[in-house]
Amino acid sequence: MIRKLIDRLFSSKKPSGALGKRVETPGASLGIDPSRLPNSALTVVRTLQQAGFEAYIVGGAVRDMLLGLKPKDFDVATNATPEQVKPLFRRALLIGRRFRIVHVLFGREVIEVSTFRANPDSASAAVEGDERDTHKLAGRHHAVDTSGRVLRDNVWGSQDEDAARRDFSVNALYYDPSRDLVVDYHHGLRDLKARTLRMIGEPSRRYREDPVRLLRVARFAAKLGFEIAPGTLHPIASHAELLRNVPSARLFDETIKLLQTGHALASLDNLRRLGLHKGLLPLIDLALSQPRGEAFVMAALGDTDARIASGKTASPAFLFACLLWPQVGQRWAQLQVEGVPLIAALDQAADEVLAAQAERLAIQRRISVDMREIWALQPRLARRSSRYAYSALEHPRFRAGFDFLLLRARTGEAAPELAQWWQDFQDADEPARADLLEQAARGAPEPAAKKRRRRRRKPSAGGAEGTGPEGTGEATAPEHGDDAAAQDPRR
Repeated sequence: MIRKLIDRLFSSKKPSGALGKRVETPGASLGIDPSRLPNSALTVVRTLQQAGFEAYIVGGAVRDMLLGLKPKDFDVATNATPEQVKPLFRRALLIGRRFRIVHVLFGREVIEVSTFRANPDSASAAVEGDERDTHKLAGRHHAVDTSGRVLRDNVWGSQDEDAARRDFSVNALYYDPSRDLVVDYHHGLRDLKARTLRMIGEPSRRYREDPVRLLRVARFAAKLGFEIAPGTLHPIASHAELLRNVPSARLFDETIKLLQTGHALASLDNLRRLGLHKGLLPLIDLALSQPRGEAFVMAALGDTDARIASGKTASPAFLFACLLWPQVGQRWAQLQVEGVPLIAALDQAADEVLAAQAERLAIQRRISVDMREIWALQPRLARRSSRYAYSALEHPRFRAGFDFLLLRARTGEAAPELAQWWQDFQDADEPARADLLEQAARGAPEPAAKKRRRRRRKPSAGGAEGTGPEGTGEATAPEHGDDAAAQDPRR
């Protein structure tokens, strides 16, 4: 311990977040009721404490409880290493390489358990294991690239060091339900009361350690409705280029969090305000530059926010299909002008857009497959013959495809009559469906002679009504219904 103190006093490398003073406050005085905590989180904390370790609920769950919000997830921080945590629980998984943690499973619920970490540049933490077995570390050290980004973060530390390496003061609060104590090292309670988002430590250095923190500023400010502290705000625009060093898979994960937590519109507004929207997330940047692109993207994000606010789910496939659609739709139209057949043109447009996007944002294959199916349903929904209508209705992605059509109609890209027809067709019984099909056949635009002769021999795999790929028209705003005519992959 003496050596550790001397190192901290005389080392030329100061920690990126100064160690704060521990302040304990009774949870009851702050409005926390431990009886309302889930048994899963309480069980993990108590099991670790009974085994002789420190254990606290930490981060967003504590923040949200203090704000009167319902936490979505509960994380636990402890001085036990992952190898010591795992044997204590019947169902537990060791995961991660860059950041090793334990997932303790309770049915579908997951409690994430992380070991107290030291600051990325705290050299003394790497040798602290000589004094405490719980902090021994064999062969794992911090790896930092030339820009200062931390590549690996598995050096264990003490609770005060763990608090110093967290991002914002309001996320560095610890709660011990056994003693009903909130532990605060960096004035997180003060910042919560002031509704201020403030980075722990020197912001420029913290952004270099992990550039994703730039996005987290935008996300948390939007989610919590907090003001960004001047010192946290000032360096953001000048550090935006650091995001180009973030692996595409991690950028994808953070984009999901940014746009799918119920505050997508506010998050996008913050990205623009902070100067992070240009070149940062190409699929948004390019979508907003396309004709009608901004209206469609904003409608999609607003729709996603509304679904989440009403307790419904929203799949990443649907959201990303919306974000990339302005590019796909424009390229689709161009290829048709060049003479490529309708369906082949759509497939080629999807290939090109997804390939270009993959260099920056690693969209998972299963998600890209679902996106393609949503897009492929659009020309099929424009064909309202008996053959096409019933096969489309039975498609496993029909509900997502129909919701997509509603958005297109709302923004003037598809005829509102087409969207209304499909709403009626889903709700109708068989005689009423037959009437709707007959009405569609009578009201269909007269096709060109060549196309009419081809349809009499063998209907094509797709078609178009009106002008453009699926017709245009002034849009109404159809309700986002929940009838289950087919499986809804967004749930």
